[in-house]
Amino acid sequence: MNTTDHLIKMANQIAANLAAQGQEVAIRETAQHIIDFWDPRMKAGIAVADHAQLSEIARAAVGIVTAKAG
Repeated sequence: MNTTDHLIKMANQIAANLAAQGQEVAIRETAQHIIDFWDPRMKAGIAVADHAQLSEIARAAVGIVTAKAG
């Protein structure tokens, strides 16, 4: 598993753990988790990753993170 695959797996796991709170909350909380706890290199890596491999919640959260970074 390469670094990008690992980042995708982690984002999907965070999203899955928060999914029970409802999609809107899960997206917001997943994004906040990435913003608060991921290293800038990790954020940059997930931003350029193939988002097709992300779950719907993770994809939306990464979109928020990317928008706030740019």
